Amino acid sequence: MPYATAPPATGHRPRWWTELPLIAVVYGLYSMGRLLVRGDVSTAVDNGLAILRFEQALYLNAEHPLNRLFTSTPSLGITADFAYASLHYLVTPAILVWMFRRRSAAYRAARVWLMNSTLLGLVGFTLIPTCPPRLLDASHGFVDTMAQYSAYGWWGAGASAPRGLSGMTNQYAAMPSLHVGWSLWCGVLLWRHARHPLLRWAGIAYPLITTIVVMGTANHYFLDAVAGAAVMGLGALLTRPVMRLADRVKGRLRTAFTTVSAASEPVKSPIVSAGCKTSAGERIPGQRTSSADSPDAAADGRTADAAANDDAPAAAR
Repeated sequence: MPYATAPPATGHRPRWWTELPLIAVVYGLYSMGRLLVRGDVSTAVDNGLAILRFEQALYLNAEHPLNRLFTSTPSLGITADFAYASLHYLVTPAILVWMFRRRSAAYRAARVWLMNSTLLGLVGFTLIPTCPPRLLDASHGFVDTMAQYSAYGWWGAGASAPRGLSGMTNQYAAMPSLHVGWSLWCGVLLWRHARHPLLRWAGIAYPLITTIVVMGTANHYFLDAVAGAAVMGLGALLTRPVMRLADRVKGRLRTAFTTVSAASEPVKSPIVSAGCKTSAGERIPGQRTSSADSPDAAADGRTADAAANDDAPAAAR
């Protein structure tokens, strides 16, 4: 994932008053889009069963043994339910804030990577509505641990959302698993940018534990987790092209704004008389003149000069 985590060659420190609204808008659009792309239930069930049969044919069906373990061991099942219902919404923002404050040079690339992958996940929900294992018929052998242990948490029996809000979630958006995808994003950033060894090892453990949790609680298939990882990989590859495109658009908008601002400024008219002087004897209409500047005074001055010149030779003689 070096494309999405390496610091850019140039750039400025991001500002929280621009980042926070941007993230809020993108997440709001994602949440609304997730609700609007609810597919047909029968199609979602068919897709879920197709994934289950494909996994069984490849002997990849780890969901059943994990689900039986969580339902038979409340200490594991309740812990896994709390992890599923909370860590997804706590760890990811915490890593984002940590990158913003401590690794600002790589923050923008990390944020773009996360947004790219989240929007790609929304495309997956639209194209492949998928019923999670917990919503399949009981004959398929899955138990909804969120419903089984709902008395211990804030979630209801319908979903991991708080009680009464399950209708505001798209329960057939299982493919890909963004629980796994986001945890992988957190893990990669911790491994690359954390300095303490424990934090770096936490970056490895977190996505692995998340994968086990989503399968054991019957919220996702194993292939959902694989698809979540693939979406994050594709989002990482698109990070630099998206950043270059955003910079290009931003530059054009800045140029257009500068041009419009310059055109809207008032044009100063030049002063016509600036640097101009009147010729000798020329009088500007309405201009007051002193006695020394009047024509009569000028004539008297010339007469006195002539008389002085006539007297000068006489004195010499």
